[in-house]
Amino acid sequence: MIETQVDRFLRNCWYVAGWEDEVPAEGLFERTLLNESVLFYRASGGRVVALENRCCHRGAPLHLGRREGDCVRCLYHGLMFNPEGRCVEIPGQDHIPASACVRTYPVVAKDELLWIWMGDPALADESKIIRFWWHTDPAWRKKREYLHYQAPYTLIVDNLLDFSHLTYVHSNTIGTPSNATTRAQVEPIEGGLRVTRRYHNDQIQANRRSIATFDGPADRWQIYDWYAPSFLSLYTGSAPAGTGAHEGHLVPEAMQYRHCSVQTPETASTTHYWFSHAANFGLETSEVIDVVFDGVLRAFKEDKTIIEAQQQALLKGRPFQTVGIGHDGALVQARRLIQRQLDEEDRAVQSAAQATPAAAASRRIALVPAK
Repeated sequence: MIETQVDRFLRNCWYVAGWEDEVPAEGLFERTLLNESVLFYRASGGRVVALENRCCHRGAPLHLGRREGDCVRCLYHGLMFNPEGRCVEIPGQDHIPASACVRTYPVVAKDELLWIWMGDPALADESKIIRFWWHTDPAWRKKREYLHYQAPYTLIVDNLLDFSHLTYVHSNTIGTPSNATTRAQVEPIEGGLRVTRRYHNDQIQANRRSIATFDGPADRWQIYDWYAPSFLSLYTGSAPAGTGAHEGHLVPEAMQYRHCSVQTPETASTTHYWFSHAANFGLETSEVIDVVFDGVLRAFKEDKTIIEAQQQALLKGRPFQTVGIGHDGALVQARRLIQRQLDEEDRAVQSAAQATPAAAASRRIALVPAK
């Protein structure tokens, strides 16, 4: 079966909470992540604070409160909380119970992205954050965007791990006929998969012909590193056919691109999607990246249309059983990897807190046979 809801999420990993500049210098910012409402704001010096968006008194949302210095006051009964989540004032009451606090989340800003850890804070290791270094590298010019999906994140992961759909969904933007016939090489990497597609003597994508640095056929490549549960780093490009690109030799006319796609579950059936695309040629003006990104954005909206339609189709009628095809290799391996990580988290919880076996069973995702 393909799931239309994902009710359990990996917790002990870094997720993207937004672009770093989405959190204003003043004021309060709320976003739902992994079915939890989180309040973000900047304390002194610009440090981003992330708190559970519910007052510990009666559960009122703190983002409807107000800033008072580095603290946030709930505007239901006036409790005030500091950046560490501790209540520091209860109007009309001198004693503040030790339990009067709200949860805080580790947050880190890297490469213009704001990352949040929603699991055990003792396990939050900044070195595990996926890097998208070209976001701040002057040798690359980029553009970025955000989409909101009415579909679970797993359907988006499926889409990203099988580029054969480019031929049909993106025929007028980033797809070519060879996408559907070229088989990918899939290999494991730490925490994920590397998927490589190489195209020989192929054509330039339709939306990129106007900014191409050479005429004639091209050797193209798509090398993407996917990290569980939902992070994709893509290196792609084109070079004149037969000039050695597939052997590692890039002539000056080669066109290289870097891409970032990250998804964070909002709820069981909705997803946040941040992405960027960068080029390392034609840096003198924005023409190249404007043309390229226009095609990428249109393509991603095409993906959104088909995936949300897929979600609605899956919600109707009897339970749907998939039929596998050869291009499914990467997405099946990805589902199994996510399931293994869910199982590992469950075993850790069971070991620490003697959780019931039902907890692990409830975290099983679709399309992965029970082991």
